[in-house]
Amino acid sequence: MKIAVISDIHDHLPLLRHALSRIPETDALICCGDLCSPFIVKALGSSYPKDIYIVLGNNDGDPYLMSLRAKEFPHIHFIPNFADFTLQGKRIAVIHYDDIARPIIASGWYDVVCFGHNHRYETSTEGRTRYINPGELSGVLTGEPTFAILDTETDTVEKISLL
Repeated sequence: MKIAVISDIHDHLPLLRHALSRIPETDALICCGDLCSPFIVKALGSSYPKDIYIVLGNNDGDPYLMSLRAKEFPHIHFIPNFADFTLQGKRIAVIHYDDIARPIIASGWYDVVCFGHNHRYETSTEGRTRYINPGELSGVLTGEPTFAILDTETDTVEKISLL
Protein backbone atom coordinates (compact mmCIF):
# COMPACT_ATOMS: atom_id res chain seq x y z
CA MET A 1 0.00 0.00 0.00
CA LYS A 2 1.22 3.49 -0.82
CA ILE A 3 0.13 6.41 1.35
CA ALA A 4 0.73 10.07 0.51
CA VAL A 5 1.50 12.21 3.57
CA ILE A 6 1.12 16.00 3.41
CA SER A 7 1.15 18.80 5.98
CA ASP A 8 1.19 22.56 6.37
CA ILE A 9 -0.63 23.50 3.17
CA HIS A 10 -1.36 27.02 4.47
CA ASP A 11 -3.96 27.74 1.77
CA HIS A 12 -1.44 27.24 -1.05
CA LEU A 13 -3.92 25.85 -3.57
CA PRO A 14 -1.59 25.82 -6.64
CA LEU A 15 1.02 23.70 -4.81
CA LEU A 16 -1.70 21.42 -3.41
CA ARG A 17 -3.02 20.83 -6.93
CA HIS A 18 0.52 20.19 -8.17
CA ALA A 19 1.10 17.66 -5.35
CA LEU A 20 -2.23 15.91 -6.01
CA SER A 21 -1.31 15.55 -9.68
CA ARG A 22 1.79 13.60 -8.60
CA ILE A 23 0.08 11.08 -6.30
CA PRO A 24 -2.57 9.25 -8.35
CA GLU A 25 -0.96 5.84 -7.72
CA THR A 26 -1.39 6.07 -3.95
CA ASP A 27 -4.05 4.19 -1.99
CA ALA A 28 -4.73 6.81 0.71
CA LEU A 29 -3.77 10.32 1.75
CA ILE A 30 -2.93 11.62 5.23
CA CYS A 31 -3.00 15.34 5.99
CA CYS A 32 -1.25 16.38 9.21
CA GLY A 33 -2.92 19.76 9.63
CA ASP A 34 -2.60 23.44 8.83
CA LEU A 35 -4.84 23.31 5.81
CA CYS A 36 -5.97 26.76 7.03
CA SER A 37 -9.24 27.37 5.14
CA PRO A 38 -12.30 25.23 4.40
CA PHE A 39 -11.78 25.53 0.64
CA ILE A 40 -8.69 23.31 1.01
CA VAL A 41 -10.89 20.50 2.36
CA LYS A 42 -13.12 20.86 -0.70
CA ALA A 43 -10.09 20.85 -3.02
CA LEU A 44 -8.79 17.67 -1.41
CA GLY A 45 -12.15 15.89 -1.50
CA SER A 46 -12.92 16.76 -5.10
CA SER A 47 -9.39 16.06 -6.42
CA TYR A 48 -8.40 12.88 -4.58
CA PRO A 49 -10.98 10.05 -4.81
CA LYS A 50 -9.51 7.62 -2.28
CA ASP A 51 -9.56 7.71 1.54
CA ILE A 52 -8.27 10.96 3.06
CA TYR A 53 -7.45 11.25 6.77
CA ILE A 54 -7.29 14.83 8.07
CA VAL A 55 -6.28 16.20 11.47
CA LEU A 56 -6.28 19.90 12.27
CA GLY A 57 -3.30 22.08 13.09
CA ASN A 58 -2.81 25.32 14.97
CA ASN A 59 -3.59 27.53 11.95
CA ASP A 60 -6.89 25.96 10.92
CA GLY A 61 -9.21 28.92 11.28
CA ASP A 62 -12.73 27.50 10.94
CA PRO A 63 -12.89 23.89 12.18
CA TYR A 64 -16.69 23.90 12.10
CA LEU A 65 -16.91 24.83 8.42
CA MET A 66 -14.05 22.44 7.64
CA SER A 67 -16.02 19.61 9.25
CA LEU A 68 -19.09 20.55 7.17
CA ARG A 69 -17.00 20.52 3.97
CA ALA A 70 -15.55 17.13 4.93
CA LYS A 71 -19.07 15.68 5.32
CA GLU A 72 -19.67 16.43 1.63
CA PHE A 73 -17.12 13.73 0.77
CA PRO A 74 -17.69 10.23 2.19
CA HIS A 75 -14.03 9.32 1.61
CA ILE A 76 -12.77 12.09 3.95
CA HIS A 77 -12.15 11.00 7.53
CA PHE A 78 -12.05 14.27 9.48
CA ILE A 79 -10.59 13.72 12.95
CA PRO A 80 -9.96 17.14 14.53
CA ASN A 81 -7.07 16.48 16.94
CA PHE A 82 -5.61 12.99 16.93
CA ALA A 83 -6.21 10.17 14.48
CA ASP A 84 -5.67 6.51 15.34
CA PHE A 85 -6.60 3.99 12.63
CA THR A 86 -5.43 0.84 10.87
CA LEU A 87 -4.66 0.51 7.16
CA GLN A 88 -3.70 -2.88 5.74
CA GLY A 89 -2.68 -4.14 9.17
CA LYS A 90 -0.57 -1.06 10.01
CA ARG A 91 -1.61 0.89 13.09
CA ILE A 92 -1.23 4.59 12.26
CA ALA A 93 -1.31 7.72 14.43
CA VAL A 94 -1.61 11.24 13.03
CA ILE A 95 -1.19 14.48 14.95
CA HIS A 96 -0.15 17.95 13.88
CA TYR A 97 2.34 18.78 16.62
CA ASP A 98 5.89 17.44 16.45
CA ASP A 99 6.47 17.76 20.22
CA ILE A 100 3.39 15.66 20.99
CA ALA A 101 4.36 13.14 18.31
CA ARG A 102 7.68 12.33 20.02
CA PRO A 103 6.20 10.49 23.05
CA ILE A 104 3.68 8.78 20.76
CA ILE A 105 6.59 7.51 18.67
CA ALA A 106 8.49 6.42 21.79
CA SER A 107 5.48 4.49 23.09
CA GLY A 108 5.95 1.85 20.39
CA TRP A 109 2.17 1.44 20.09
CA TYR A 110 2.08 2.39 16.42
CA ASP A 111 3.64 1.13 13.24
CA VAL A 112 3.54 4.63 11.70
CA VAL A 113 3.28 8.12 13.25
CA CYS A 114 2.71 11.11 10.97
CA PHE A 115 3.04 14.74 12.08
CA GLY A 116 3.91 18.23 10.85
CA HIS A 117 3.92 21.68 12.50
CA ASN A 118 7.65 22.52 12.38
CA HIS A 119 7.74 22.47 8.54
CA ARG A 120 10.88 20.29 8.48
CA TYR A 121 10.99 17.07 6.47
CA GLU A 122 12.01 14.15 8.65
CA THR A 123 11.59 10.41 8.55
CA SER A 124 13.20 7.58 10.47
CA THR A 125 12.38 4.70 12.76
CA GLU A 126 12.44 4.40 16.51
CA GLY A 127 12.08 0.83 17.68
CA ARG A 128 9.34 -0.64 15.51
CA THR A 129 7.75 2.73 14.70
CA ARG A 130 8.29 4.51 11.40
CA TYR A 131 7.72 8.25 11.74
CA ILE A 132 7.17 10.82 9.03
CA ASN A 133 7.09 14.58 8.93
CA PRO A 134 6.46 15.33 5.25
CA GLY A 135 7.71 18.89 5.57
CA GLU A 136 5.64 21.81 4.37
CA LEU A 137 3.56 21.62 1.24
CA SER A 138 3.38 25.42 1.16
CA GLY A 139 7.14 26.01 1.15
CA VAL A 140 6.63 29.25 3.12
CA LEU A 141 9.30 28.70 5.80
CA THR A 142 11.90 26.44 4.22
CA GLY A 143 11.47 27.48 0.60
CA GLU A 144 11.10 23.82 -0.38
CA PRO A 145 7.55 22.51 -0.76
CA THR A 146 7.57 18.79 -0.01
CA PHE A 147 5.43 15.80 0.81
CA ALA A 148 6.11 12.10 1.35
CA ILE A 149 4.93 8.77 0.02
CA LEU A 150 5.08 5.80 2.38
CA ASP A 151 5.22 2.31 0.89
CA THR A 152 3.95 0.05 3.68
CA GLU A 153 5.11 -3.13 1.96
CA THR A 154 8.77 -2.08 1.78
CA ASP A 155 8.67 0.34 4.76
CA THR A 156 10.30 3.02 2.64
CA VAL A 157 9.49 6.71 2.40
CA GLU A 158 10.03 8.79 -0.71
CA LYS A 159 10.50 12.53 -0.34
CA ILE A 160 8.79 14.43 -3.13
CA SER A 161 9.97 18.00 -3.76
CA LEU A 162 7.69 20.30 -5.73
CA LEU A 163 10.50 22.61 -6.86
